[in-house]
Amino acid sequence: MSTTDPTPDSHLLGASDIRELAAALGVKPTKQRGQNFVIDGNTVRRIVRAADVTGEDAVVEVGPGLGSLTLALLEVASHVTAVEIDPLLAAHLPTTIAARMPAKAKDFALVLSDAMDVTELPGPPPTALVANLPYNVAVPVLLHMLATFPSIERTLVMVQSEVADRLAAKPGNKVYGVPSVKANWYADVKRSGAIGRNVFWPAPNVDSGLVSLIRREPPRTTATRKEVFAVVDAAFAQRRKTLRAALAGWAGSPAAAEQALAGASIDHKLRGEMLTVEQFAAIAEHKPAAAPATAEHEPAGEAQ
Repeated sequence: MSTTDPTPDSHLLGASDIRELAAALGVKPTKQRGQNFVIDGNTVRRIVRAADVTGEDAVVEVGPGLGSLTLALLEVASHVTAVEIDPLLAAHLPTTIAARMPAKAKDFALVLSDAMDVTELPGPPPTALVANLPYNVAVPVLLHMLATFPSIERTLVMVQSEVADRLAAKPGNKVYGVPSVKANWYADVKRSGAIGRNVFWPAPNVDSGLVSLIRREPPRTTATRKEVFAVVDAAFAQRRKTLRAALAGWAGSPAAAEQALAGASIDHKLRGEMLTVEQFAAIAEHKPAAAPATAEHEPAGEAQ
């Protein structure tokens, strides 16, 4: 098998390597876990370049699968920690790393877990997040990792093209919504290119896109992130309604919502899709004192 005796130039996984590994392990990619394995070495190297990974970086990767991107990251980064939910894939990934890049095996760590449950990682604090994220959980995983690991300075994720558009959308864009605002709480966000379907096995029935996020300070506000995100969720839960109507439940009444909006110097006739994250923070600061308390759990960040 090609994974046991690589030549010096063949440590990355190609299409035949991926299929051989999958067959040997009895792996059948599932839609449930969003498993589409990258089979092109040029693509994974392109992702690493787009992420600006250097020899100073400790990278966390979510959903490494059979290791295509992991190997490309190990070519450059000082350390890579992979978070994998599939026990079979997780069990074999260290073997692939040791066989194909033995000198870098010491710089690799594996965490068997759902990424949404990860609150700490082995090794040095991650400075970069680079991942081919499962499409069905991409946004909540991304937001969870950014919230949990403030040491992450740069992020480059491959997601469904539609999700990439939502994450990178600006106020006024028709796809601007919850993911756009919440991602902007943590980072400056932009599209960083498109990825064709033919570089995956199995080929997905949707296009993919790269999204770059560069960490920045959150908006200066007296409101907590949880309080701001509660406003965001309320505004987009009924995105066709004006803010006065959409925020009525959050504020306690339409009149209370109008009062909060006036305090934030925002026209109550606007809709949520027109506001920046800073404006949502300003609204949160002016929540009427008599309004119902914010729920104790942080709102989910799923695409809307």
